[in-house]
Amino acid sequence: MNLSLEDPFVLAQDYPESTTGSLRSGHATCVRFNRKGDFLAAGRVDGTVVIFDVETNGIARKLKGHTRQVQSLSWSRNGRYLLTASQDWKCNIWDLQDGSIYKSVRFEAPVYIAEFHPSTHLKFVVSLFEDLPLLVDISQPQPQKFSLPSAPKRTQEDEPVSDKQAAQDAKQSTTVTIFTATGEHILAGTNKGWLNIIEVATRTTIYSTKICQGVVIFLRMTSSGRDVVVNSQDRIIRTIVWPNLSVPDLDPDTIDIQIEHRFQDVVNRLSWNHVAFSSTGEYVTASTYNNHDIYIWERNHGSLVKILEGPKEEHGIVEWHPTRPFIAACGLESGRINIWSIIPQQRWSALAPDFAEVEENVEYIEHEDEFDIHPQEEIHKRRLDLEDEDIDVLTVEPAKGEVLDEANFFRMPVQLDLNDSEGEEEFVAVGRGEMRRKSPTQAQRDYMLESEVLADDESKKGKPGRRKR
Repeated sequence: MNLSLEDPFVLAQDYPESTTGSLRSGHATCVRFNRKGDFLAAGRVDGTVVIFDVETNGIARKLKGHTRQVQSLSWSRNGRYLLTASQDWKCNIWDLQDGSIYKSVRFEAPVYIAEFHPSTHLKFVVSLFEDLPLLVDISQPQPQKFSLPSAPKRTQEDEPVSDKQAAQDAKQSTTVTIFTATGEHILAGTNKGWLNIIEVATRTTIYSTKICQGVVIFLRMTSSGRDVVVNSQDRIIRTIVWPNLSVPDLDPDTIDIQIEHRFQDVVNRLSWNHVAFSSTGEYVTASTYNNHDIYIWERNHGSLVKILEGPKEEHGIVEWHPTRPFIAACGLESGRINIWSIIPQQRWSALAPDFAEVEENVEYIEHEDEFDIHPQEEIHKRRLDLEDEDIDVLTVEPAKGEVLDEANFFRMPVQLDLNDSEGEEEFVAVGRGEMRRKSPTQAQRDYMLESEVLADDESKKGKPGRRKR
């Protein structure tokens, strides 16, 4: 019924128009939708991961296993497993069947970003701070870590590499790594603006190209694997039509990567915090550095179509819903997850052909037989005739952009007794005009460092109590 009331022109719109609300549970630093789009995972400053139900905006689950800020999130293909990377040098793989840690892997350096393999939850790739990226295989009881190269591959057409150039190549570090759609190759960006394609089977670089002068900050590929968006330090967002690397007998010398569009703000010269594709890949959105606007470009003509305005705070991670014109972004100051979507106007004339919407009140003229009293038997017969109509309330029509091969898609059990369901606000009122920071609960203290626990105990001991008379 609700779908019948919607304006078809509004339903056909592919990008959001205005802010429609916000989500809050602690200070969120990163968000990520699952592949189906019914859950939104949010990593917090204190290391907790909160999973929101997108339809109800309620908290479906809380995962506690990190002691520092969560850096990145990645869902498995079927939505059962969640990969979280934190500043505590650990990556946790969560089994959402019961909310337990399936596997925890510790590294020798802080983790920039971690990404699942597109077809299995037993492999993932991580980018480390000032260290080589790693391909991690957890199919064995002891996780296996394989180093991946960061130095670009020089072709024969390039100029001869000098010793100085070779030394500079050796000092390059990888800042971001993602899998391609097939999982056969890894796409890596470096701090010198190089884009490396690494073959997973041999763990060697088969192709390299320099796409920018600064650091490659972020990479994101569409769900189809045909397009890539690159955010770099030179304030330009680039989109690339990705070549097909799964052809048999691939010759690396034939790979050709061409930049499709360059998006930038030539007036204000803004930098971009984070970028994402729309559900269909037709639009690119980005959050701005030191600014509160969210930009949306369309890729057909490469033009700016919308600047979303919302809360007056800078946003960090921005994510687009997999099937709907729905954007979620983390506020850097408040930690709220702000949401932009479409507010449809209900069209009541869709339910009654003779229903007319008027701008202002008009004088109503009563028809001659409009309020006639009908026999009770005739009214009862009409009701019975209406009951004979078969109404299908079970069939779920696929949404736009939704993948249909999800017969084995995981459905997370509903957890009704959420332990440690603290309030939404970090500060609580203790008096008129007086606020204090909320004390950590016992479950939170279990994941705090020893120094933090001692500092919290000292602050409690230092509070003056009331003197008894």
